[in-house]
Amino acid sequence: MKGYAHAVGFDDCPFARSHRGDVPVVGAVHAGARLDGVLVTRVRRDGANATERLIEVLTASRFFAQLQLIWMQGIALAGFNVVDIHRLHAATGLPVLVAARRQPDYAAIRRALLGKVPGGARKWRLIEAAGPMAPVGGIWIQRVGIGPEQAALAVSRWQLNGKLPEPLRTAHLIAAGLAGGASRQRP
Repeated sequence: MKGYAHAVGFDDCPFARSHRGDVPVVGAVHAGARLDGVLVTRVRRDGANATERLIEVLTASRFFAQLQLIWMQGIALAGFNVVDIHRLHAATGLPVLVAARRQPDYAAIRRALLGKVPGGARKWRLIEAAGPMAPVGGIWIQRVGIGPEQAALAVSRWQLNGKLPEPLRTAHLIAAGLAGGASRQRP
């Protein structure tokens, strides 16, 4: 797999609706189809520390020097802990691709953030700054640090076992197993 062959995908662990506090986040590091390593950090439920925690776990990792791309399963972790993808890109020098299975309902997200979430206005600005999601390869993506053609190529190259790019599929499986003892569903 040429170009963006070394990537990491991040997904958060499932958590109970009543949970308050930190939520584990798993990073699956891939070299092509091979899982090379796993990163784990924790972010505050509906907090504001996800960007900083991702930067810390990435830059401290022994895998960092080889990484070429960061995948994220959605722009927010642990509920509404929104990642500043522009800052993540600037701090790591790596392109960032945010993937979603479906087009987000931005009106509902905005209502929830502005009406119920502490710091919601700042978080909504981060989502707006990330730009709209675009359909690519049967999923929806946002991108920073990578052009549309290269992003489409990365999506198609990483869709090894379904529509979800492999680093995200792997991170999802590990996160589900970490939270519940075993992954339950096909990602």
